[in-house]
Amino acid sequence: MSHHVFSRAAAAAAALALVGCGSSGDSAASTSGGSSGTSATGSSSTAGSSSTGGTPPSSTPAAASSCVKKVRSAMTPTQRAGQLVMAALEPGPADGLDRYVSEQGLGGMLYLGGWEGADTVTATSRHMQQVAPTVDGTKVGTLVAADQEGGEVQQLSGSGFTDIPSGLEQSRLPQLRSSAKTWGSELADAGVNINLAPVADTVPADIGTDNEPIGKWDRQYGSTPRTVGKGASSFARGMIDAGVEPTVKHFPGIGRIKGNTDLTDENISDRRMTRGDTHLHPFAKTIDAGAKIVMVGSAHYPKIDGDTPAVFSRTIVTGMLRGDLGFDRVVVTDDVGAAKSVAATPVGQRATKFVAAGGDIVLTAEPGQVPTMVEALQAKGAKHPAFAKKLNASVTRVLTLKEDMGLLRCG
Repeated sequence: MSHHVFSRAAAAAAALALVGCGSSGDSAASTSGGSSGTSATGSSSTAGSSSTGGTPPSSTPAAASSCVKKVRSAMTPTQRAGQLVMAALEPGPADGLDRYVSEQGLGGMLYLGGWEGADTVTATSRHMQQVAPTVDGTKVGTLVAADQEGGEVQQLSGSGFTDIPSGLEQSRLPQLRSSAKTWGSELADAGVNINLAPVADTVPADIGTDNEPIGKWDRQYGSTPRTVGKGASSFARGMIDAGVEPTVKHFPGIGRIKGNTDLTDENISDRRMTRGDTHLHPFAKTIDAGAKIVMVGSAHYPKIDGDTPAVFSRTIVTGMLRGDLGFDRVVVTDDVGAAKSVAATPVGQRATKFVAAGGDIVLTAEPGQVPTMVEALQAKGAKHPAFAKKLNASVTRVLTLKEDMGLLRCG
């Protein structure tokens, strides 16, 4: 076992800290991220340019297919809510999430805790697809994700998986896109269809390693938005080439905070970020490269929305990401299961507040929270027509992504 792999395993205790977050990552840590896509309408045009707002996009994604509409209407309220939750699975039996799939309709899972060997991962991924629900005769496949950034944040290692270099090291590779395609092909072969990467956070040189979640671990592609945009978009394209959806994270950027949102609720405010910030450029560029999934972090941005965590901010999720950048695909949270930054918010509300803000998939490192989150989403949808409309839009986006990925095929 290499020293690098050992360091990840030894840091399993810190794994939850990295769950999807702007997390730090000593290791088995997991941070979240990625998806591929064809999505955003006006992304690069607004990145880094000043925008005060624009008309928010409609709450329903454009043109859902007949298959998506058919499956969505045939689902129970519980199954619809379950499509909006992704839960972590740590090394162990492949059936660890089965009850949440059968009882809550869990739509996605994340490998967390440091998995060793492609054979084990492949068998587990296959199991997750086998137990995925069938709705009105149509199989609704599972989103199977991993934090496979490289460096200190690589959930899958050992036989069958390359020891991927850190973001900073990747930025120096002459053919990053082709390298990322190789790494993505390893994921695809193991049944992993989403990579929670690349990191599109810019860590200024004058902050560097003082940035706990990213800079301390060399997770960034560079210290300027231009360099980061180039690296993140190349990585995303390589993943897409391999048939894996990348996830761009951690919108709108956690490169200027000092604290790690997974581990603390202090020093997690970026007091410089504005709605037209140049640090948004890497996100816009990577969306233009085809990313269909964006991860939103839980840091605070006082100049944009006071002390509201980004994941619960309608201004950030709907106004900036969906409106200013024109992104109409799937938005996922950084971990909101174990993260200290959102610990004061009741578990159920972590799910409902995110969907109310315009998000889609709630990621939790604590699978035991799945029933609470699903029940909260379902209950609020039953009582509030406006929220029910948002739920419907989110389910439509998730099912459309699954159809694009070949996980949903009618007829």
